Amino acid sequence: MPAYRSHLSLLETAASHYASSPVFRIPLIDSTGAVSQWTSITYLQFLRDVERFARYWSRTLRSNGIPSKSVVGLWLGGMTYTDVLHIYGLARAGYVPQLFSLRLPNPDVVFELLQKGHAKALIYDAAFAPTLTDNSIPTFAAAADGQIPASSDPLPALLQPSSGTELAFIFHTSGSTSGSPKLVPCNYTWLNTIIDKACQVSQPANPGRQDVSTWMGSMCHIAQTFMLLGSIQHGSCTIQPTKIGFSSEELADMVRRCDLNRLHQFASFLGIHLRNSRLNPKLVALLQSMDQVVYSGLPLPRDEEEWAAKSGLQIRNLFGNTECGAMLLSVGGTGPYRQSLRPLEGVSYGFFPIASKSQNEAGHQSVNTNLVELVILSDSGDCPDVSLRHADGHFHTGDLFLEVQPGCYVSRGRDDDWIKSENSLRCDTKAIEDNVRTMCGDLISECIVVGNGRPSPALFVEPASADMDHTKLKKEILRKTRQFHARRYLHERITSPSFIIIVSPKTLPRTATKGNIRRKAVEEQFKPHLDKLYAATA
Repeated sequence: MPAYRSHLSLLETAASHYASSPVFRIPLIDSTGAVSQWTSITYLQFLRDVERFARYWSRTLRSNGIPSKSVVGLWLGGMTYTDVLHIYGLARAGYVPQLFSLRLPNPDVVFELLQKGHAKALIYDAAFAPTLTDNSIPTFAAAADGQIPASSDPLPALLQPSSGTELAFIFHTSGSTSGSPKLVPCNYTWLNTIIDKACQVSQPANPGRQDVSTWMGSMCHIAQTFMLLGSIQHGSCTIQPTKIGFSSEELADMVRRCDLNRLHQFASFLGIHLRNSRLNPKLVALLQSMDQVVYSGLPLPRDEEEWAAKSGLQIRNLFGNTECGAMLLSVGGTGPYRQSLRPLEGVSYGFFPIASKSQNEAGHQSVNTNLVELVILSDSGDCPDVSLRHADGHFHTGDLFLEVQPGCYVSRGRDDDWIKSENSLRCDTKAIEDNVRTMCGDLISECIVVGNGRPSPALFVEPASADMDHTKLKKEILRKTRQFHARRYLHERITSPSFIIIVSPKTLPRTATKGNIRRKAVEEQFKPHLDKLYAATA
């Protein structure tokens, strides 16, 4: 075994141990849009396909003067087997993938990030060809699988890093800061710790049979990258659904035809199945048959998680972020602390108080004075790159918890102004609000952005004057903020007047002491309106 493992060394090992076992099940769609069959890709075929793509990219990039170990951008959907082959194949060719998903629509932002990552080239989804002009680095279309020919070219030796500080990947935060995501450089020390954690999370309940799980999200983000690392180590299979928010009917089909026994989903999408199952005993039984139901990205509503646990589902919450991968896993089972979170093994984390204990105005100590922040210590293998660390050398996640028993924690949100979208991607609400206040200060008296767990944010506005025409006000806000939103991820944009809600001055709920608008209270108070709004635009 090499001194430093990678996704590539894991694949080589798995292909020798599980050569004929399926690593992926891929849907074939018929003329009606239904899945006619789920085809199998074996571990050996996966390895051979990765090597075929590696020969292609090695020949293509080197012939364009791009040397081995260079950073090369990959702007892909990340939801297909071919996307995985481009990512793994590029790495097998000896390059460092810098990964972008299609949710970042502005080429200018992509090229700025490529420059920050010192990338020498960009491989892009062919759908973006018309938007790529005046490129500062060489660009190449990500060819379809059938367009990558077999080749007898010699395959480069599997890259062996000389130290754990060598770069393996570059990811990006899923939310924009100052108009652009942050780079998340990932070295081999980090990757080896991620591999160990993924092995724990994907441990089969029954070693005597092959685990089959669902594709969780884009391979250009950390969640599915992490889960695939775990699956490969155990010789497990991953099903590519027709879409990330697949229907309960498709879920049942994956169980029937693919032997699905582990459900991995973001909370927003899992919630669809949980709500459907309340009216469908067969769906309840199907979910009960899962060895494990793992959700991530967002917390489930308390009533849904309680219902799932009481209904006998083996449900677990996997808590993580882009910078560190998965960090905490809920206890599970049937005990009183089943929903509380514990750190995975082999890491070095701290849970530090965010403030000294104090009393509230009524003289009673608030439970929130016991809040602690999760901090990834500098000696933890998954501590992110030094560029992302605090002045004390550690990585402060900004995630807040209550310790409910020794070593067990319950999430209490974040200490910043981020919300998470339906796809569990982060959205900087404060940046949107600040831009509205800057550009529209003469039109509004106050505003707040909501949309936790929704596809995109919504803006609530209290106008500067009660008699302002609401339609004209919405159009003017959109006009003045258009340039700001043009640079943001799709899940962070407000580009339709439907998602600007005008309310009477001083009607949004506020805190009693400082008078700040309460984001969560706005979401709760206007939930029926928001439900109707998002349903109409789905």
